[in-house]
Amino acid sequence: MDTDDVLALVGRLFVAIIFLASAFGKITNFDGTCQFMESHGMPFANGLCVAAILVEALGAVALILGYKTRWGAAALATFLIAVTWVFHTAPDQRIQLLKNLAILGGLLGLIARGPGGISLEGGART
Repeated sequence: MDTDDVLALVGRLFVAIIFLASAFGKITNFDGTCQFMESHGMPFANGLCVAAILVEALGAVALILGYKTRWGAAALATFLIAVTWVFHTAPDQRIQLLKNLAILGGLLGLIARGPGGISLEGGART
């Protein structure tokens, strides 16, 4: 087992956990999440909340399993850019903005390098 592959796995898990936690939070506080989205001018909040849950959960599972990792990371990156733009550009959201940029950096690394050898893809460059 290669050290780089172990680090890649741990990195994937660390990036995935925030998206799983976020999806779980949306599921367990669906109405509150929809109200929050509506307060930021989001139309169709219920549908967008369901879409957000699906993107976060499926993207996180892709990262955890190392299956279609680049696709999952790209979906999460696209989602993260949109969420950051809508919810975290106000001055009082600076730390959330910077956190999201850091996560985006990790996702871009996954897109560039793939999942590593400890994955269902086995480190394939697909």
